[in-house]
Amino acid sequence: MEPKTFFRLIFLIVTAGFIISFTSTNFPHAPSSTTGLLDCTDSSSSPLCASRNFLFNKQKPSFSKKDPKPKPKNHDHLSDTPTHPLDPLTVMEFNKVRSLLSSHALFSSGAPHAFHSIVLEEPEKNLVRAWEKGNPLPPRKASVIARVGSDTHMLTVDLSSGRVDIVDSPVRVSGYPLMTLEEMNEVTFAPFQSADVNRTIVSRGVDLTDVCCFPISSGWYGKKEENKRVIKSQCFSSQGTANFYMRPIEGLTILLDLDTKQVIEIVDTGPTIPIPGSTNTEYRFKNLGTPDKTRGLNPISIEQPRGPSFVIEDNHLVKWANWEFHLKPDPRAGVVLSQVRVHDPDTQETREVMYQGFVSELFVPYMDPSDAWYFKTYMDAGEYGFGLTAMPLVPLNDCPRNAAYMDAVFTAADGTPFVRENMVCIFERYAGDIGWRHSESPISGLPIKEVRPKVTLVVRMAASVGNYDYIIDYEFQTDGLIKAKVGLSGILMVKGTSYQNKNQVHKEKDGNEEELHGTLLSENIIGVIHDHYVTFYLDLDVDGPDNSFLKVNLKRQMTEPGESPRTSYIKAVKNIVKTEKDAQIKLSLYDPSEFHVVNSAKTTRVGNPTGYKIVPRATAASLLDHDDPPQKRGAFTNNQIWVTPYNKSEKWAGGLFTYQSHGDDTLAVWSDRDRDIENKDIVVWYTLGFHHVPCQEDFPIMPTVSSSFDLKPANFFERNPILRAAPNFEHDLPVCEAKSVSA
Repeated sequence: MEPKTFFRLIFLIVTAGFIISFTSTNFPHAPSSTTGLLDCTDSSSSPLCASRNFLFNKQKPSFSKKDPKPKPKNHDHLSDTPTHPLDPLTVMEFNKVRSLLSSHALFSSGAPHAFHSIVLEEPEKNLVRAWEKGNPLPPRKASVIARVGSDTHMLTVDLSSGRVDIVDSPVRVSGYPLMTLEEMNEVTFAPFQSADVNRTIVSRGVDLTDVCCFPISSGWYGKKEENKRVIKSQCFSSQGTANFYMRPIEGLTILLDLDTKQVIEIVDTGPTIPIPGSTNTEYRFKNLGTPDKTRGLNPISIEQPRGPSFVIEDNHLVKWANWEFHLKPDPRAGVVLSQVRVHDPDTQETREVMYQGFVSELFVPYMDPSDAWYFKTYMDAGEYGFGLTAMPLVPLNDCPRNAAYMDAVFTAADGTPFVRENMVCIFERYAGDIGWRHSESPISGLPIKEVRPKVTLVVRMAASVGNYDYIIDYEFQTDGLIKAKVGLSGILMVKGTSYQNKNQVHKEKDGNEEELHGTLLSENIIGVIHDHYVTFYLDLDVDGPDNSFLKVNLKRQMTEPGESPRTSYIKAVKNIVKTEKDAQIKLSLYDPSEFHVVNSAKTTRVGNPTGYKIVPRATAASLLDHDDPPQKRGAFTNNQIWVTPYNKSEKWAGGLFTYQSHGDDTLAVWSDRDRDIENKDIVVWYTLGFHHVPCQEDFPIMPTVSSSFDLKPANFFERNPILRAAPNFEHDLPVCEAKSVSA
């Protein structure tokens, strides 16, 4: 039972961490026929349906409707009140919204309905920028996306007046809102209501009590997905392992109606493919047995005898060193940074850098065109909710001892608020890095050895979107730089195969190996090639909202004959980009450029416009055909950088309604309008990409791989802003003596 007990935790992660209680029921007699055994429509007719352990009990799991009661270590969310225009909705506000909507004509008729999103309707940007602490807050409103029957509706709720306004009803666009947590959970159960599904599973030699089925967004490929919310489900065996992802029932794909949870179609293309074994799939520390002979690591901990250097005021305003910013969890974006400002040591001003920044969308296409794989082209934020799938962070392992934590308050499908504890952590990091240094050569005769340590502030969240785990860090440096970092870990989505060794792979007529669409990782397991794209929304306001996008192109310049012993050098050619299409940037090593956001109305004392630049690190570009259906939906990855004029309605790169969208409301569509972006309030979009060709080191769980990009000051300060930073001195640091270690 041990693997199955832990499997409950894995399943809760898959379904976004709700506390679900499953109970088992025993029946005293066997079914009268095989048909009864396989038919789970009536759970009382079959012991397989009634005793599918904690995961497969056919009782609907009950979600707690009680008021949130977090652990004593965190503050009481029941008493939260907003103190900033961008503070998320509080428990009291959610409850008021739910009460007001319950009496609205749309929801009081008795028609089935669900709230897919209830979030703050953010005030107009000019009101937020003009607001100062102590002033009354702008009117608090909630933005609501709901499904009633088969229609989607958008509403706003004024929390002061109680007025409910319909924004769009019903919504007439391609695509649907992100799934609710309840829907994701129900879809894991729905396949077992079909005797045909159960019969197919049993025919593959799998015990139904060991099977779990996983909800997979279907994308959009034409008429089969038209005018109906559908989802696909694929199944795995958990026998002998908690790592069920490594035991796929390959080729079995179940198409379901997401509204009715009825099975529409069953396709099984892999009846001859064996289910991989459970050997070597374990990854839990307590179950891994005797450690190997690798020299172990002694614990490392950051200690701060005087306490942390940052404070969190009013639950959401973070202040550290020369930085301050508003921080809030979001069910779709994960975390949102707002009103990011930095203190200028020369002018003593606190200056604007970014109005808002967050993960707008993720696009994860798998590179196998077969029937059981072609549709695996996930958009994790718009389909599943990057914040909804964020998990409570694990102290000492996800975050160091010196971290502080921030909870999230989200809503269930009926509008009831719930608390996601420890969703975000904030901590200071010192990894022995150097902020700046210079030691003078003995030749000069100057005994100079000046070094400054680099201490940074990290804001972190981690989302477990099914098998994959994403770690998002926003790291602030005292020199004015902000680093956005994405880490990928978790478990591969793998494909079952009959091959156990590379020497069994068929040779084609041309002598090449059969296309596996991936790498043979272990016996009967192929890790399928796939990409990850994470698109960031960056509303930079450098010294104010009116900015321009400056492209600094590095060009080779040839010298004139006799001009110099050199024949060439590099020069910087600067051009202000006028319109959106000219700001659609594909990065190239052989056409290098820098990309600045500048405020031409404010200059340094020597005349340079103040600015910040986007500094790409290792990244990847999509190689898919632009007419490939998933790439149409993920067209925001056609370029690595886009710049658009600020528009409050343009926040989600894949469109507001991403699920089964046709790609007709994406960042690419907006940018093709070719609007003016010179001296405007502009938004920069940056896509960080990964190509992932799996290797055996990714089995059975992946070491984290990371990449990042920087927002770096470019003539923003008059000089090095950390010139006056203090070095470390022995008397400032605690001395921890190690225990004696035997040789």
